[in-house]
Amino acid sequence: MTAVDPTFARLARIQTARSVLVWAAMILAALTLPALARTERVELGDRWYLVDLPSQPKGAPIILALHGGGGDPGQFARSSGLAKAGTAKGYAVVFPAGTGRKGDRLLTWNAGYCCGSAARKGVADEAFLKAVIADVTARYGVDGGRVFLTGMSNGSMMSETFAARNPRLVRAVAGVSGTMDSGRVAVRGPVPALIVHGTADSRVPYAGGQGDSSLTRTDFASVASVVQAFLAPQPGPLAQTKRRIDAKDDGTAVEVTDWVAGGRVRLRLMTVEGGEHVWPGSRKARLDSGKTREIDATQEVLRFFDGWR
Repeated sequence: MTAVDPTFARLARIQTARSVLVWAAMILAALTLPALARTERVELGDRWYLVDLPSQPKGAPIILALHGGGGDPGQFARSSGLAKAGTAKGYAVVFPAGTGRKGDRLLTWNAGYCCGSAARKGVADEAFLKAVIADVTARYGVDGGRVFLTGMSNGSMMSETFAARNPRLVRAVAGVSGTMDSGRVAVRGPVPALIVHGTADSRVPYAGGQGDSSLTRTDFASVASVVQAFLAPQPGPLAQTKRRIDAKDDGTAVEVTDWVAGGRVRLRLMTVEGGEHVWPGSRKARLDSGKTREIDATQEVLRFFDGWR
């Protein structure tokens, strides 16, 4: 019988021990890692929504993220990156679907004076969003008492309108590139608000009125009127501060105006000087020239919501 070299045997035992330790470490890591966030499509009557859940959904705050006119939940989720960024912070991010004439495509919201068939038909989107909140709360055990809303363009109008009419249901709202009908919609109670809008927006003009490249004939409310509408019911006195975010040679700059009470920002206006009709930081904003790179709307929205969660 051939004798085994003792040195070789010792090295083999060391290598085996190392392999066992490595496998043990990998198994332990797999067992201790939190479950990955998951995306699900939920049918709700004749409507639907997408939901992205954090690793621990029970008791998680909710973000309703509303797509723009002509968009859809999947498109907005991909463009904004809100699902990945929001679930990483522990939010359940819900992307409700508007309505349209072509199934799941080219969807709009009834925000009163805009947009599309949803507004023309008087679709009960406010009731639908309440149903979404109730359903996602019951289905996944998330916290229906901590609801945040955000949206782009027509989705921004709908988010602001819902928050204005239902202040007790909404922790905070963030609107990007869209203004609610402040002439007809009153803010019924204090709601913390973030407003992000570009001064060169040719679809929903910063100063209000019809946009040169608008897809509707709506006379949009000005950003200033929406700011005043959300400031009106805020508890005072409010201290106002201003700051600028340095330009990055992209033809834009951002002025940030905060209204603060009790050490908390009650309203934040982020004016993108030279900014167009985009969700800053989105894929479209990164690909097109002349779009701001000073801010990422997704990160700004989450940062603002974190202050009120």
